[in-house]
Amino acid sequence: MNNLHIAQYMIGKSLFFKKEMTIASAVEILLANPQIGGPVLDDVGHVIGWLSEQDCLAKMLEASYHCELVALVEDVMFKEVLIVKSDMNVFDLGQVMLKNKPKIYPIVDENNLFIGLISRKHVLKAISQQLEDC
Repeated sequence: MNNLHIAQYMIGKSLFFKKEMTIASAVEILLANPQIGGPVLDDVGHVIGWLSEQDCLAKMLEASYHCELVALVEDVMFKEVLIVKSDMNVFDLGQVMLKNKPKIYPIVDENNLFIGLISRKHVLKAISQQLEDC
């Protein structure tokens, strides 16, 4: 059980955003992907925020009243992101997920560079496979 690292179950860099992107561009990326949000990265690849469909929806609704959408990702991104390391144990992450709200987490390597995402579904899959092997 202790050797089940989240890196074995994560999805790669399927989506991410830059703080300078417009919300309209970010929405296009979200619409083209199954994930409900993604990390905002700096130029090096460090996670500096999180942008969700809900964040974009709020700004899009506001813009529809004014017929103008000029917001950037950095204007609406959540800045206190819960990040997990690639060598973290799946069961430990499951415990974290029970206590915290995010449904999906960005994963970073030993240099704190973004390498992928892991969701509750991925953790459930890993635990389910472990139980089948018991």
